[in-house]
Amino acid sequence: MQSPRSLVEPTEQNCALPSGPEERFAGYAVMGVPFSSGYVLAFRHFPASSVGPGYISVWIRDPAGVWTIHSTTDPGTSCPRYFGSAIGSASTRRVSIRWRDGYSFSVEVGAGVDLSWDLTLAATPVTRLMSAVSGAVPERLWRSRTFLRAMGAVAGPVLGAGHLGLTGAAPNGQMFLARPRQMWFVRDSKAQLQGHSLGQTSALPVQDRLGEFWVPQRGIFMTGSVYFEPGN
Repeated sequence: MQSPRSLVEPTEQNCALPSGPEERFAGYAVMGVPFSSGYVLAFRHFPASSVGPGYISVWIRDPAGVWTIHSTTDPGTSCPRYFGSAIGSASTRRVSIRWRDGYSFSVEVGAGVDLSWDLTLAATPVTRLMSAVSGAVPERLWRSRTFLRAMGAVAGPVLGAGHLGLTGAAPNGQMFLARPRQMWFVRDSKAQLQGHSLGQTSALPVQDRLGEFWVPQRGIFMTGSVYFEPGN
């Protein structure tokens, strides 16, 4: 299996957008990393988008459960388009992703947020199995909500991530479908927000969700695509 870096870097300039009538995005993401402080961090990097320019977004949940989303494009063409009603605020910021080697990278959000986040990924027998299963499933099944619900119900416990929703309603009302292709665990992650450490990675006492998107209880890095019903 190729390293995450070797798979995602070529897509930065030439990421294929899947076909379909929905609003579509393709790229890679860390679905969520919970920390012992009660913070949760997540990011999406979608170089290909059917509703605007490609973008990076960083999601931050504070210990009180309030989410903010910082994107490199306008909120109307990035994640707040679908999740805005469930978050405290959204902003347009400079976000950078820098790979250190095939499995390690950092995410930084600049002035006004001051987030520095380091991640190290790892392939395991479980992630290799899930990636192989994902590649073997016919494409038509990835458009079936019944199949995606069943897949999420199985994948969540297998990955040790709690509930995993691959389809459902986003907070703003649009239905979504997620199509993962490859995955790795986040083996190690450290972050500082405005100079303060967020602690060690640790599952939340109660798993959080935004609409019917459940935030995994452990860090999972995925490549793939996501589909949404057209926004307003």
